[in-house]
Amino acid sequence: MRPHDALGECRDQSAGHGIRLVVSGEESDSAHDEKGVLVAGDVTGLAGFLYEFGLLKRYKRTGWLVAGVRDPESIAEHSFRAAVIAAVIAGMEGGNPERAAFMSLFHDTQETRVTDIPYIGKRYLKAASNEDVTADQVRGLPAEVASVVCDAVAEYEEKATLEAVCARDADKLECLIQAVEYREQGHQNVQGWIDSSLAAITTETGKRLAEEALSTGTLDWVTRVLNGD
Repeated sequence: MRPHDALGECRDQSAGHGIRLVVSGEESDSAHDEKGVLVAGDVTGLAGFLYEFGLLKRYKRTGWLVAGVRDPESIAEHSFRAAVIAAVIAGMEGGNPERAAFMSLFHDTQETRVTDIPYIGKRYLKAASNEDVTADQVRGLPAEVASVVCDAVAEYEEKATLEAVCARDADKLECLIQAVEYREQGHQNVQGWIDSSLAAITTETGKRLAEEALSTGTLDWVTRVLNGD
């Protein structure tokens, strides 16, 4: 299935759903025909959607295990800081910080279904596209929810907008910063992650931030705060 096919399927699966809760005693026969109506099935699907994404707080970024980090960051921890970085880069590059941050929040959510496959594993496994996985994740959800998620994932994967470029740079810069933090904690096998992340960053802001991160101690900011700088 091509990315645009997955996006279309994502929207089709959710067509007709709404977002106002129908409570007991209300007329609900036409609930799916009225924009803004949320019926019982929608609530169940949305609750499951939120619980599914909670797995990202428990699933680990497996590449760091290869580097010798016994208890690496979770996927959710990576995505949170990546979203902050995306907003910073987009703001400095003249883009929309909110849009870049939003895309970053969803750039790895597919890993609730496929987990975080390390790069060496990808040599032997053919994973579904992120658009296809997202289409399955939002199957049956209200269109107002499904469409914004699918649109964000498709925009990120297509790399066609400034905000998508900033979000993708944020993913790499966050990985670089995390590698530097692990290196300071005594993990010596992270240089490959630093080098590959640095090489993948394309925006001027991202490049400048990466160089600064490499020349700045991870706790130097504490000293500046205590000195009143």
